[in-house]
Amino acid sequence: MVKYFIIPIIVLLVLMSIAFLFRRKHIREIGRLEHEKMQIQNKPIFEEMMKVKQLNMTGETEEKFERWRSEWTEVIDVHMPKIDTLLFDAEDMVDRFRFKKATIFEKEIQEKIRQCDKKKNEILDELNELIGSEEKNRIEIEKLREQYRSARKTILAHQHAFGMTVGPLEKELEGFNPKFQEYDELTANGNYLLAREIVLTLTAKGEQLSILLHDIPSLLVELQSKIPGAIRELRNGIREMEGQSYSLNHLELTKQLTEIEEGIEMQLAKMADLEIDSVRQQVTEMHDRIDSFYDALENEVNARHYVELYFTDVEESLASITQLTKETSDEATFVQQSYRLDEKEAKIPQLSLKKLETLQKRYETLTILLQDEESAYSSLQTELKEISDELEGIEEERERLANRMKNLRIDENNVRNKLNNLSKELQNVDRKLHRGNIPGIPDEMDARLEEAEEQLYLVSQSLQEVPLNMAVVNSYLANATIVVEEVKGRVEELLENVMLIERIIQYGNRYRASNPEMHERLLMAEESFRQFRYAKALEEAATAVEEVEPGSMKRIEEMLKEHV
Repeated sequence: MVKYFIIPIIVLLVLMSIAFLFRRKHIREIGRLEHEKMQIQNKPIFEEMMKVKQLNMTGETEEKFERWRSEWTEVIDVHMPKIDTLLFDAEDMVDRFRFKKATIFEKEIQEKIRQCDKKKNEILDELNELIGSEEKNRIEIEKLREQYRSARKTILAHQHAFGMTVGPLEKELEGFNPKFQEYDELTANGNYLLAREIVLTLTAKGEQLSILLHDIPSLLVELQSKIPGAIRELRNGIREMEGQSYSLNHLELTKQLTEIEEGIEMQLAKMADLEIDSVRQQVTEMHDRIDSFYDALENEVNARHYVELYFTDVEESLASITQLTKETSDEATFVQQSYRLDEKEAKIPQLSLKKLETLQKRYETLTILLQDEESAYSSLQTELKEISDELEGIEEERERLANRMKNLRIDENNVRNKLNNLSKELQNVDRKLHRGNIPGIPDEMDARLEEAEEQLYLVSQSLQEVPLNMAVVNSYLANATIVVEEVKGRVEELLENVMLIERIIQYGNRYRASNPEMHERLLMAEESFRQFRYAKALEEAATAVEEVEPGSMKRIEEMLKEHV
């Protein structure tokens, strides 16, 4: 019976706890909203707006002030009471545990607070912009007036430095006064933001004017003095060089200098229109062209120096290399009686002589051009360099061939000496094999010895040919060397195996009496040994001994090394 009373009581207590938890949550939310509302309400917006009273309360300023006051009054007198009412309703809903309705009121309150806060920020931002504009305008306009006065003084004091740009510059300056007057009127009427636009416009014009005042004098000096002076200097240099037999027609300098002079007049006309950026670029290009003219004249001077310095040397080199090439050609003809030259090598002397004949004609033409004094030294230098380079290439090729022919006899003697050494080495190997105290020589080894002898015979026969082909001889020698070295290695290996077989059989004899199987296997190894099948004998004997006594092969090999 008691059970039926306890369960409902517990359920009721749980529900009451949950309800009070929700109530506490909503009370905290309402407190937060009320705090936000008070922060907005207590913000001294009217006091901030009073700062505007320091400005001229007319025009735009007066309009903004009235609008701000009206908007903030609406916030304080209309929206704030509505928020208070909603807060009271929300509290009432919470007290009556109508949490869903309370949540609706809280969201509505939050939205109204957000709108009021947004309005507050908009008023403060516009207020700060207005007051800031007035302060910036006052400071910057004074700087602009000072800049204007300084620019006017500069132009008046240095009219000669500004030349034809004085009038246009003064016209630019005249455009400042109306803007100053417009600024003063806007400020007097409280239109500080519009006045700010005037200040920004004048600032941009002032910066451009400063650039003009800085660049115009230097650009005029370039166009009226420096560039014309450089042109006069170039014309004088051209006349002087032509008087010294330089041919400069290919450079067309006179035509190009005239073009620059005409360009100067065009740029001066642009200066009068204050097109400074374009003029600055053109002046740079003019200097680049003038520098290239100086470089071209200097190149001609250097080219003449080169031609005068090396002309005779090239003539002497041509004669000397021609004579050496003829001698090498004669030597090649003689050498080919004894030695066979590569087809390409054999043609080198004659091909070189044809090239030298062509170079001789080119040099003779160059001599005529130099005497006529009608060709540019730069082109003469280019031709002379090409002739010199080709001569150098011909001489290098001729020298390689001459050295090659000199080395043919040396190569032949080296081959003969190597052949003798290989023959002696093969004889020693054969003698060592026959004195090796072995039952006999395997057929394979006899075949290898015969092959080595054949290779040496081929080398010997190739040395008897006339004319001698050293490429073939060297090829045969290389093959013979490989074969002899292989035979030498095989013989040494065979002799070592024979000695090892004998030691293994001697070592295995101790087990023959007690191990019939060992005895039989050693008999097989001995039979293979007598049949000259040394590799098989070694395998059979080693396997037999190793099975009876593991590790014995290692000991036998060590004993053999110590004996050797």
